[in-house]
This record gives sequence, structure tokens and C-alpha cells, in this order.
Amino acid sequence: MLNEQERKELKELAHSPQLKEDMRLLLKHRHNPFMVKGKADIDKLLTFLTEYNHFANHPLKTFRKIMDKDMRL
Repeated sequence: MLNEQERKELKELAHSPQLKEDMRLLLKHRHNPFMVKGKADIDKLLTFLTEYNHFANHPLKTFRKIMDKDMRL
């Protein structure tokens, strides 16, 4: 829980033009490592997920064939 002083500081900060400008700059320069020329690069995503799995030390699961013949969303 925030006390009254902390709430007051947050409200003042929310109206700060400098904070808004900083957030605008961050948004302008953000980078998504999985996007290449405006499209998702699945190879980069899969490489990241595989490496993260090794980092997290999770054992690999064997592939199980999906047995259902009628799959609908």
C-alpha cells in the first residue's frame, strides 16, 4: 500500500512533460529481436526458445503425435 505522500508524488509524476517525452523516446527506439523487416522471424524465436530451455535446464520432451482427427478452434 502506498502512503499519501507516495500517491501525491506519483500523481505529480504522471503529469510531468519530461516523463512523457522520455516514454515517447523509449517507444521510438524500442527493438524487437524477433522482427525482421516488419515480419516475425520464426527461426529467431525458435532459436531463442531452445537456448532459453537449455539455460533453464529443462529436459527435452519427446514429441507425441496428436491422435485427434477432428480438431476445431
